Order: sequence, then structure tokens, then C-alpha cells
Amino acid sequence: MSKLIEIQNLSKVYVRGKQQVEVLHRIDLEVQQGDFLALMGPSGSGKTTLLNLIGGLDRPTSGSITIGGERIDQLSSAALSRWRAAKVGFVFQFYNLMPMLSAQRNVELPLLLTKLSAAERRKRASIALALVGLSDRASHKPTELSGGQQQRVSIARAIVSDPTLLVCDEPTGDLDRQSAEDVLSLLQALNRDHGKTIVMVTHDPRAAERAGQVLHLDKGSLVEQVSA
Repeated sequence: MSKLIEIQNLSKVYVRGKQQVEVLHRIDLEVQQGDFLALMGPSGSGKTTLLNLIGGLDRPTSGSITIGGERIDQLSSAALSRWRAAKVGFVFQFYNLMPMLSAQRNVELPLLLTKLSAAERRKRASIALALVGLSDRASHKPTELSGGQQQRVSIARAIVSDPTLLVCDEPTGDLDRQSAEDVLSLLQALNRDHGKTIVMVTHDPRAAERAGQVLHLDKGSLVEQVSA
């Protein structure tokens, strides 16, 4: 497998008033194409900050982030926005679905930024919903779906543009155990059967067990790395 993510000497410092808080300290990390990586650690360990940096939602204070051969830390804001739209799918703990739109229309939303025709957008959204097992719920609005189904819609939205990378922040944190297992099985299938590289933040050891690799952060540093 080829290397997809290469992080070198990465640090992130936030300024709060007169105080500087170092959230990440000189992180070095490589992720291969097709990996499923779980990030674990106590609250405040920096795992979500690292995930946001990998997804291009934030910028490092120092160090480099290379994804797919591109130094995303050097991109302009406009170029970084285009890169995120083309290369990254996001799945969050809370589904962030538009309540007045059907599942189909929610999944189509990222494609509105492309030059695809309305017919092509509908086709791709239908394929994504089929992949997550929700073809029969395409016309339902979020309030007509269970929590697990809503999260699967959000995963369909994340994959509809066929991104290189999925970044998932506590994707099962708001779900009951069975729904969580269903979502984790779906993520595993996207990784195994469709080659999606996944980086997932989780506090749940049972969720981390689904990943191929678990990385532990504590106080902004990488402290342990084991194979699941």
C-alpha cells in the first residue's frame, strides 16, 4: 500500500488571552492508503484537534501535513476548501442533517458545489444511499428516521463525492449499542470493500476494536501505537 498521510513534527498552539496552550506536541504519523485508524485518548488529549488538522478544518502552528502527496498546510484558504470538498468526507457525532430535506436531498448537498447535472447528483446520491442500506428511506426526512439511520445518511453524504479519506469524530457517540454496531460494520465495509481510508476519533474501546490500528494520544503527544 502507498502512503496517504504523512505528518511531521506537527504542533498546534491555541492562544487564550495571554496564555498559550499547546494542544499537540511534535506529532509524527504515517497512514497508509486503505488503513482504518482509531484515535483514542482522554478528554483534552488532542485527538479531535489532530483529526481536524488531517481533515483540513484547522491549520497547524508548526510542522507539515502531506496527504496524497499534497502539503495541505501550505494551501490557501480557498484551495484548502476545494481540497476538502474533493478529497475528504466528514462524519460527526451529531448528524448535521437539514431537517426540512429528505435523505436523498441531504446526501446530494455536497454535490451542489460541483458542476454535475441535477440528474447526475440524484444518481450518485441514490448509489450512496444504497451503499449504506437506505434506498427505501430516500424520501424520508431526518425526523422520520432513527438515530442510526440518520448517521447512515450522514455517512452516505460523506461518501457521495467519492473522497479519498473519511474522517469520523465519535461517529457512534450518540447511538444506542445496536445502532453503533451497525454504523461500525458499515465503516468496516467501506474500508474493506471500497478501499476507503478512515481516521476515527472514539472514546469507546469496542469501536476502536473495529479499526485495523489504534493510536493513543495523551497531553498532545503520541504515547502508544498498537495493532487491533
